[in-house]
Amino acid sequence: MGSDTPERRSYFAASGSFADGTDSPRAFLDRCIAEMEARDGEVKAFVCTNLDDARAAADASTERWKSGSQISPIDGMPVGVKDVMETADMPTGQGSALFEGVKTGRDCAAVIALREAGAIMVGKTVTTEFAATHPGVTRNPWDLDHTPGGSSSGSAAAVGSGMLAGATGSQVIGSIIRPAGYCGAFGYKPSVGGINRGGSFDGFSQSCTGMIAASLAECWLMTREITSRTGGDAGYVGVTGPMELPAATKPGRVAMLFTAGWGNVSEGAKAEWQRARAAMSSAGVEVLDREGDDKVAAVEDAIANAMELSMNINAWEGRFPLDTYNRNMDASKLSESAHNRLKQALRMTQDEFAGLLAERDRVRSVYATIRDHVDVCVTLSAPGAAPKGLDWTGDPLFTVPTSLVGMPTVTLPVLQDENMPLGLQVIGHTNRDADLFANAGGILELF
Repeated sequence: MGSDTPERRSYFAASGSFADGTDSPRAFLDRCIAEMEARDGEVKAFVCTNLDDARAAADASTERWKSGSQISPIDGMPVGVKDVMETADMPTGQGSALFEGVKTGRDCAAVIALREAGAIMVGKTVTTEFAATHPGVTRNPWDLDHTPGGSSSGSAAAVGSGMLAGATGSQVIGSIIRPAGYCGAFGYKPSVGGINRGGSFDGFSQSCTGMIAASLAECWLMTREITSRTGGDAGYVGVTGPMELPAATKPGRVAMLFTAGWGNVSEGAKAEWQRARAAMSSAGVEVLDREGDDKVAAVEDAIANAMELSMNINAWEGRFPLDTYNRNMDASKLSESAHNRLKQALRMTQDEFAGLLAERDRVRSVYATIRDHVDVCVTLSAPGAAPKGLDWTGDPLFTVPTSLVGMPTVTLPVLQDENMPLGLQVIGHTNRDADLFANAGGILELF
């Protein structure tokens, strides 16, 4: 690999040297900042940073590690916060000209929990407008002419390039898994309701707060340090399980899902798909697909229209606050895509929305039939490498089904296409997030 090839920077891997002083949280942060100074002028992952406070927090964490009084395994971990999530010390602009520089003066639930665990909020990361369609300024660190994906664009680019060890993200269509896959990072979207979204401006019923990190362990550790303190969304217990990463367990049976995105898959991605399948089969994993299993075929049929169904649900649910932004604020600062979503919402009826939810319930019930049939499902994180150009964040057809059905999913940075990263998406079952991580760890060991 060349000297400019991005490399992930794992805090968890480095922390074994903190107690004896051969490394420290402050030294780790300094390495992250050096990478930011070298790369972010071109990558543009950050909206803003708070480096003075970050350095002071890293110094305090260093002293705790030296004395053996660290708060948690992520004490001192440099973290980015997607700019739809409130931070008391930095603005929350939501990727919109309407809110540029706006400070709410408080932390969202996830951020305050991370701070309580000793993690360091280094900066706010770029998001698409309102975590929706209109792209931000971030570039892919593997090739600056390509998109990093979205909507968690800055989080994925910062982690994938080694500027951060972890960052928060959110997903309602494909906004964690797709950009993490494009940028060579690990990504995790929990079961619906799995992480408390209080203070995060993403109120859609399919939306989840999740993690993008340098390792599978850090995705899990960040999540559990949050949920052990704040739980899940209102009405949800939230992600549970051991505080440490669940032990890797090779799945006995997996379903390889083609999804509606298969028709768009590049030849390179198809070859990687076959390589992943061969790796699992050679390790003794039973691999099913729609060609030979009726239950898997039924799931494929059920999720075939996931994109249109999800976008229509989102349109209705996005009427507020878009309508108030249009009526009460400077509507000229809204993107064309935001105006178009509002126009669609205003044409919709409550009865139409009820029908959409009923169809989503039906799809979820079909997916539930494989709960005890396969340990996990596996598919690509995208049809191929991140597209060239910055006016589109890429095809979400491989990620939207998991958002629709509310299942937890992890992307592993083990594939590539056109010398660019491509993720292998591992999909679990509702409220079995710990089992998903165990199986994902088992699959990771095969590469």
